[in-house]
Amino acid sequence: MNPIPMDGAAGASGQPGRASRGVQSVDVAARVLQALAQARRPLGPGDLAALAGLPPAQAHPYLVSLIRLGLLKRDPMSGDYAPGPMTLRLSLLHLENDPAYRAAVPRVIALARETGFCVAICTRAPQGPVVVHFERAAFPLHVNLHVGSVMSLTATSTGRAFCAFTPQAQWPQAWHEQMPATPAERERFNALLEETRAHGMSRSVNTPSPSVSSLCAPVFDASGRLRLALTAIGPTAALDVAWEGAAASELRAAARAIAAQVDADREVGEVSA
Repeated sequence: MNPIPMDGAAGASGQPGRASRGVQSVDVAARVLQALAQARRPLGPGDLAALAGLPPAQAHPYLVSLIRLGLLKRDPMSGDYAPGPMTLRLSLLHLENDPAYRAAVPRVIALARETGFCVAICTRAPQGPVVVHFERAAFPLHVNLHVGSVMSLTATSTGRAFCAFTPQAQWPQAWHEQMPATPAERERFNALLEETRAHGMSRSVNTPSPSVSSLCAPVFDASGRLRLALTAIGPTAALDVAWEGAAASELRAAARAIAAQVDADREVGEVSA
């Protein structure tokens, strides 16, 4: 593995090309975090050290400190390192500054109140779509979903929406590893992706949880790139999953309104600049 290069185009003064004195140990710790980010999967100590360009003995104290700070965590069974709770909080701070997320939250809150169904905002992650906001509503729902939950690519409407509307060339390796194993299963999965593209949204009925169904609508930016997805979840007996039903229409309308606001905010920003 090749060590991760550090960016050095600008110093702490903010002036490009002007070198500023930093703290070398912080720079080295950042190399460890960058290595994990580039790998997009948990890594053992040897692989993480090699990718960061460090001897294992030198990497060890950095790993210990990063765990103490909450920037890393270590699986007690496998010994692999993954992002820690502080990293997650920093990621959420970054997310809260994303225009699509800011536009989505109030509309999702309103949608949950109007429909009575839970609504999740999901964004792409290396292991699959991850829930970044979960709005509970009136109908009781016995599913273990929360912020940080990773949605199955094959068993959930959210996962299929991300697969259907993300070019396969841009799929992380972990996505490919979750695909059905047999040709027949893969054919059925591809048919579901085609159905999703044809209707502009996906749905799941009684899967992956019995008596629970869902609809998922993508939110695109002006260039057609998938920014996030909205998933309405409710009891199968109450949630109308018809492609042109009331729930689907309201979900599509919310997705379009979010996309329109993002585009309008972008145009205002360009004019102001």
